[in-house]
Amino acid sequence: MNVSEAVAHRRSIRAFTDQAVDSDLLRSILEKAQRSPSGGNLQSWNAKVLTGEPLEALKAAVAAKLPEGPVGQTPEYPIYPPKLPDPYRSRRFGVGEAMYAGLNIDRNDKMGRMMQMAQNFRAFDAPVCLFVHLPKYMGPPQWSDCGMWLQTLMLLLCEAGLDSCAQEAWSIYGDIVRDQLSIPEDDIFFCGLAIGYRDKDALINTFPVPRAPMDESVTFHGFD
Repeated sequence: MNVSEAVAHRRSIRAFTDQAVDSDLLRSILEKAQRSPSGGNLQSWNAKVLTGEPLEALKAAVAAKLPEGPVGQTPEYPIYPPKLPDPYRSRRFGVGEAMYAGLNIDRNDKMGRMMQMAQNFRAFDAPVCLFVHLPKYMGPPQWSDCGMWLQTLMLLLCEAGLDSCAQEAWSIYGDIVRDQLSIPEDDIFFCGLAIGYRDKDALINTFPVPRAPMDESVTFHGFD
């Protein structure tokens, strides 16, 4: 799979099979991802990779809090800006509605939507989940580097026949993740990354996710 094919193939997978991920393959992919761009070569990203009992223990700790809702939790950061204007608001809600429509979950089915949201905290049954953190003193350029590392990692996973889903939702229960994984107090927990093999028959892996036309975001200057 070349880079263009990996970019086209990659999408957020929200239903995984139970096929195990080979640890040597995963280590090889992570080693390659270390070549991701990094301003000043800081390499601001840090990650903890979980499978088996450690991952199940984390899922159980969060599941125990889910019935209470997010009340009392201190998210690590706002996932989206408040009062998000268009076109960003329409893009965000559009993909959400497409997902629920693909699952035949009605807008008024609050329980169905809550149950689907709760799947985030099972890592969508992926056999591996990687949790990203970086020092709190890092600024926007280093957060950008962390994002580039994640993208590099996700494309390398595609090349190897694996799939993934970047999950900022875990940050809602950042205190629990931090405690379970012994993330340093001086670090901010960023997100999870579910890793495994996609369930090709799952409806949630097939709904359309359109992208805005390039001309909405990019302008050219000085070209013929």
